[in-house]
Parts: sequence; structure tokens; C-alpha cells
Amino acid sequence: MRGRFRLGSRIALHLAVVAVSCVAALGQASNRFDLTGPSINVHVQRGDQSLPIAMVPNLQAGDKLTIHADLPRTQSVHMVLIVAFLRGSTNPPPDNWFTALKTWDKKFSEGVTVAVPQEAQQALIFLAPETGGDFSTLKSAVTGRPGTFVRASQDLNEASFEQARIERYLQALQRIPDGSSDQLLDHSKKLAATLNLKPNDDCFKKAADQQMACLRQTGGQLLLDDGHGQTLAAALVSGDSANLIGAVAGTPMANAGGAGMYSAYVGTVIDLVRLMSGIHTAHFQYIPAIAFPDDESLNLRLNTAPSFHSPKSVIVVALPAIQSSVAPPLRLQDPSHVSCLLQPKMVLPLEGAPLVYATSFAHDLHLHLNNGATLNGKTDLPLMADAFEGGLVLTEVRGRKPLPVAAPEVRDADPSREKPAPPPDPESGATTPVIADKDGPLQITGTLQGMWGFDSFSGVTVPLQRLPGGNWTAAEQSELFTGRENQLRLHADGIACTSSVALDQGGQDRPLKWQQVPDRRNVLQVSLPLEKAAPGSVHLLVKQFGTTSIENVAVTAYSDKTRLEAIRIHAGDTAAMLSGTGLGGIVSVKISGVDYKPAADGPSPDGKSLQLVRTQDKQNADPHAKSPFNAGDSGTAEAKLADGRTVPVSYSVDTARPAVDLLRKTLKADAGSGMPLILSSENAIPLNAKLTLALRSRFPERFPRSEKIEVALSDGSLKATLSLADGSVVLQDSHTALAFLTPAKTFGSSAFGPIQVRAVASDGTAGDWIPLGTLVRTPVITGFTCTRSAAKEDANESGCQIAGKDLYLLGSVSADSSFENEIEVPLGFAGDSISVPRPTDNHTLYLKLRDDPEVVSTVTTTSPPSTGTRRGGAPSNAGAAPATTAPPPSSTTPATPQATVAPVPAGNTPPQ
Repeated sequence: MRGRFRLGSRIALHLAVVAVSCVAALGQASNRFDLTGPSINVHVQRGDQSLPIAMVPNLQAGDKLTIHADLPRTQSVHMVLIVAFLRGSTNPPPDNWFTALKTWDKKFSEGVTVAVPQEAQQALIFLAPETGGDFSTLKSAVTGRPGTFVRASQDLNEASFEQARIERYLQALQRIPDGSSDQLLDHSKKLAATLNLKPNDDCFKKAADQQMACLRQTGGQLLLDDGHGQTLAAALVSGDSANLIGAVAGTPMANAGGAGMYSAYVGTVIDLVRLMSGIHTAHFQYIPAIAFPDDESLNLRLNTAPSFHSPKSVIVVALPAIQSSVAPPLRLQDPSHVSCLLQPKMVLPLEGAPLVYATSFAHDLHLHLNNGATLNGKTDLPLMADAFEGGLVLTEVRGRKPLPVAAPEVRDADPSREKPAPPPDPESGATTPVIADKDGPLQITGTLQGMWGFDSFSGVTVPLQRLPGGNWTAAEQSELFTGRENQLRLHADGIACTSSVALDQGGQDRPLKWQQVPDRRNVLQVSLPLEKAAPGSVHLLVKQFGTTSIENVAVTAYSDKTRLEAIRIHAGDTAAMLSGTGLGGIVSVKISGVDYKPAADGPSPDGKSLQLVRTQDKQNADPHAKSPFNAGDSGTAEAKLADGRTVPVSYSVDTARPAVDLLRKTLKADAGSGMPLILSSENAIPLNAKLTLALRSRFPERFPRSEKIEVALSDGSLKATLSLADGSVVLQDSHTALAFLTPAKTFGSSAFGPIQVRAVASDGTAGDWIPLGTLVRTPVITGFTCTRSAAKEDANESGCQIAGKDLYLLGSVSADSSFENEIEVPLGFAGDSISVPRPTDNHTLYLKLRDDPEVVSTVTTTSPPSTGTRRGGAPSNAGAAPATTAPPPSSTTPATPQATVAPVPAGNTPPQ
């Protein structure tokens, strides 16, 4: 409740205590103004005009009031009606400003007529039981404490205005069928905007059959500030007691029942209780009455039952404030909203003056068309305030004449798709008002005009559309994707006359939800569900009031698979990384004028990233080409998709990644038992060897002590991190580091395949991979023997065997490098010896390892293998004990490494 006085802290505290005490006392008797009281008929005449009291927002000096108490004929107690005028809180009224009416006297059967005196500011009606000295006693109370009654007049008027808004809200809800959740939500929003109140949002969370009952509960609405109502209540002094009233309303006594004892107007009631209690006498007690105007009647509601025993009750009723007229400050809810004159039930969504919708003060409203525009020959179109519809509604048919109804035309850029539209719907504009000047402008303006009580006013000017809109197109950035619901924006030179939007589904149109985009004229937003649609052309059908033609807007729906998130580039790099989904549809990307293409290996295994390579890098094959980007750069790149779209995607440039060069790779084979196995490829790295990598830091120039070295298989299945901290990396100088690794110990006995190395910064940023070679596992060959068949004398026909462990790692064995007559080692073989062909030179067997079949390796003995004689001509089976066994390697060969590989010389760094 808005206050009128600025109170000191001590006075405010005192009044708060008094107010709470009054509320507590009153709460014991009644807690709402729900007791029906008598009615008082009031008619107001100003000059030669006469209006019922319900249409009078304010009185002025000279007005003539005809007042009559509408009491039943069986009224058993004589009631005295007294009309009093006030002129402020510090200037008591003269005696002739009081008029008494004996309601039981027949000469007053038609009431009494009083004139509003000059300088009067407030008017009150008192209704009291007849008693000796009643008139003089009441007059003495008013003249003795005029400020108390001035305040009572203001509070009673304001309480009446506030309760009128709630009553209109509750009445409007009765127009909605029970269980209609969508209608309830829609009209509740409209009522809230026009009446300037906030419904209880918790009601909409209840079940559909409980929402209406919840909203109808008095006290379930929060009245918002209404400056217009306060002005009409004639506040004589400035001030704000909102904090005081808020503190009182928050107490348990004032907040009884959870919703507050007096709901939305608790502050006003507290003030009234305090005021009326302050003027209590031995003969009279004053009780406030809130008036509900209906035509000429002021229907009174009381919160306390009148008493006809001493102290007798005096009912206090406030008449409208005596002041100059204050026109309603109506305004558009959305300044960009355009209303369609062709719409059969056009609504102007105006807000800012809830009393226009809650009372009858505003009447004879009409919309005046500006600049000579007419509708059916009329320039003034009648309006009616309807809070249920959310604004001012055109009230009559306006002489609409039916146009000749022909087959509707579907406008389409592609003539081959034109087809007859569905039969015209009278509610959607098939029958339209005739506009005289069809060649005039599409949009015009109109000004709200009407009467506010006795005074005329000219209000807000609103934009209007008088013809159907044309040039319908989809917004350039409105991309549609199948598999989900889309929000599509349509543009036209006028959208206000849109009656429906539908999705063309081959003869069965699907209605769509749409609305005007706030703060954007001529832009329509459509919810377009394409969950089950296929990529391709989509057609929207737009119907408008005032025409039978249907606008056909064609758009393209794309696959929802491709969604681009961002591009990241590191300074100094010639490649970029694109993140998103459906990246297989990327054709090219242009970043700051530089063309990129997807890398040959395509998207990552999870499909969420794609490496982009500069086009010129592919042409020039220069992995160290200078990058045009610097750390901190950012912008928007353009990605071209396979479906023809060009999609924007943001890019950012991070700091340069760590970079190292491989100076040398050194292998030291495990000095174990067995015959020497020579790996002919320098890219082969034995699993049991000790690997040493010499690395020079390229960026940063000095090798950071926090930098780590990562070694991993190319398929990402195994990896290891080396660092200075654990001693696996040692600085040779400030630029060069040596990394040590034994793959068998680090990765285990099942590791094999291409292996690579890279530098990793302390923040996790990784450099480019450098290939090291192929990790291979080698068998241990401990013996090599041959046998000769007894039926043959040629030693070349003898069968041979090799013995050892891990022989399953062999793929095949041949007597020479041609592998024409190779013997394959079967899958699943797990023996410790196997038959092999006799070496062509009697010394060297040629082997292919299962981990690297493309590389030919050799095992050589220093003397021919020993031979023996075996009955039968067939060679021995794999795994059978040889007839004769070659001497142990220690006795026939020097102690040499099992496998050796020449080191990679400096300068032969594998390509990056």
C-alpha cells in the first residue's frame, strides 16, 4: 500500500504497532470485506451531461450529485444519510458543506441533490442509525479531525480500485471451461497484462482440473503498482509507507492463513482500521465500506457487522476524488506490434491503465484512422475494453461485405507447384471488410480516442495493417535441420494479418505454432517440427485475413548430423583441428583467407574432431611452412559442406605447441642366449632392446624442465610418458635431451606395431608425432640341425629343424631371399622346434617376423649345420627331437646379441 507521509523511525514504529494491534482485534471478528451492505444510488450531472456514478472517475466543483439510499421497504431502523465535503487535512469544512437526508421521509423518496462546492477536494457519505444529536455529533467529528477523514476517503477509493481489478480477474476466469489448461494459461497472461497483476504461478503447476480453483482463490493474485489508480485516489501529500505496510503484512497477525488477512489490499485495510478506530466515540463507531459501482448503484461491502446499540455503527463511503481529470496512460504491450484491420476480431494489446479494464470510467472508445484512411467508409472504429482478450476489441461487424469467393490461389515461385488451396474459412478472412482505397499504403496508424468520465481524451497512436502482406521469404540465417524441432523466421512487408501457418505435407497440411518476434516488425517466428522429415525442400503455407490467396514459402531442410563447434589452431601450425559432429560432410574450410582441406585419414574414430590441412601445404609438401596466425587471434571461418551450405564456425589461435627434432635413435639389443638374428630394416625396433632418443627442442628454444616426452604405439593402445622428474629424460645441454626406454619393460611382452614420439608441455598441450619405426618381437633360436634320409645320398634333400623359444613369432622361413619355397609357421603353433628348409648356402636362413612381414631378417651359423641319418625318407615333423643336435650356441658361436640394428645417423630424421 502506498503511503502519504514520511515518518520518522520512532513514529513509524509506533504506527506499525498500532496497526498490527488493530488488525489483530479486527481479525477476531472478520477478516475480509465479504459482508454485503446496503446500496446507494448516485447520479452525477456536469453541465448538460449526466452519467451514472460507475462511469465517473472524478468529481469537479459545480457537479450536481443526486443521491438516494436504496434501502428495503421493510427497513425497520431509520437511517440518516449525510453527504459531507472536505477541503484538505488542515482546513475544516464549513457547516453548509454537510447535507442530511432522512431516508424514511417520503419527501426524500427520490433522494437529494447536492452541488460540489468550490475548493472541495473530497466527498464522503455517512450512513448511520437515527439517534438524538446524530447529525451534529457526526459533523463535529469531521470538522474536529478533518485529516482523518481525508485519509479515509483516499484509502477507501484506492481499496475500491484494487478490489475492482481482482473482481474483474475472477469474473473473467469464469468464461474459461474447466480443464482447458491452454486457454487458462493464455487468458491468464492477457488478464495479468491488462489488469496489472501477477497470478499465482504455482497454480499452473497443479493438475488441469485444479488450476482454475487455485486461481479463483481471493488472495492468489499479487496486485502490482498502479500509479494511475493512486492519482485518481487524490494523494494530497507525497510519501511512502510501503516499508511500514510491508513489515506489518509480514507479521503472523497480518498474514493469517498464509495469504494475508486482507490479501492484495492489506495495507489499505490496515490504514482504514487505524483511522476508524481513532475516531471511536461513546455514541458512534465508524466502519469502512468498500464500494463496487454498477451503473448508478454503489454496492457496499463491509468487514464488520453494523451495530444498532451504543456505540452505534456509522458506515463511511467514499465518493470519487474532486480533482482534474487524469486520462488513462494506455500504451502498447509491445511497441513493435502491428494490428490487422482485416482481422474479424481485432484486439489492440494495450496496458498501463488497469482501471480501463476493471471499471466503466472509459467509455465511447474508438480508433481514429489517421491521414484520411477509412475502413468501409469509416474513420472511427468503435472499441470495447476486454481484459479477457488482452486489450481493446473492435466491437461491431463494421458493415463487412462478403467478397466473391473463388478457388484460393497458392502463390509459389515455382509455377509447377501451384495448386488449389483448401476451401476458405470465414473465421480466417474469406469474408472481409471492404477497403475503399486498395492502392493506398500497406500500413497506416490509428489514434485511440474516447471519454474518461465527462472528459474526452486522445491517447496512444498504434500502427495498423490494412492489406495482406506480400514478399514472404525465409530469413537468410534460418537454417532447418531434420530430426528435431526448428525455429524459422519469416519476413514479409506486413505480417500482422497472418491467420495461420501450416506445413505442406502433400495434401494434408499440418498447422504450426507461430508468433510475431518481439521488437521486430514484419518478422514471424514459426515452430517447425521436422523430427521425422527427410532432408530436402520444405514448403510452408501462410494464410492471411482479407485474401483467399495462400503464400507458399519454400525452404531447405538439411541433415542434422553436421554440427560445427569450433576450430583451434596453434601458432606456428599449418594444420587446424575442427570439433563437432558429422564432420564427414566437410569439403573445405576458409580461415582468414587461407584454404584448408580435411586430412586424408578423415574424422577421428569418435567422429568428434577433424584435422584440417592447408591446401598449399599439400601442394608444396612443406611441413614447416610459416603459419599466418599468431597466438590470441580469433575470428569466424567459413566451412563448405557437401550439401552446398556454407556454415560459419568460430576459430581461435592458441600458443605454439612444443616441438622437437629427432637427432638420433640408438638401439642396444639384449645380450641374451641364442643365435644372432639380424634385422635388415633400420625401422625395426626389437621389443627387448634398450632405446635411446636424442631430441632437440625447436619450440621453445630451450628444453623446458617441465616438458615431458610421450612414446606410444600409433594406434594409441599403449603409451608411456618420460620426464626429467623420473630420470627417464636427461638434459645433455639446455637444448638437447636424451630419452631412455626399454619397450618390453614399459609396454609388456605383447607390444608390437608402429611406434612414435612427441613432446608434451606442462599444461598438456602436445606437439606433433614423430615416427620412430616398428616395434617387433623376436624369437630366441638356440639350435639348427639337419637330417638325411637313408634312402637318399644327396645332403640337399635332407630335412632341417630350428629349436628355441617364442618360435610362434615367426611368420615364415625360407632357404633364400626369394621366399619361393618358404615354410609358413601355422597360427596357434606353440612348439620349441620347427622344420625348416636347408639353407641354400648351408649357413643362412631367411625369416619373416609375424609383427613385420614386410621386413626380411636372417639368422646365420658360422659352420654348416650338423647332419645325421634317419630311417625313412620323410623330413622330421615340427617339434620332433632331432637325430643329431647342433652344438650349443656357446660352443659354436660367440656371445653376440640376439638381434642388432644399425643406429640412425644424425640428419636422417624420419619425416614428420
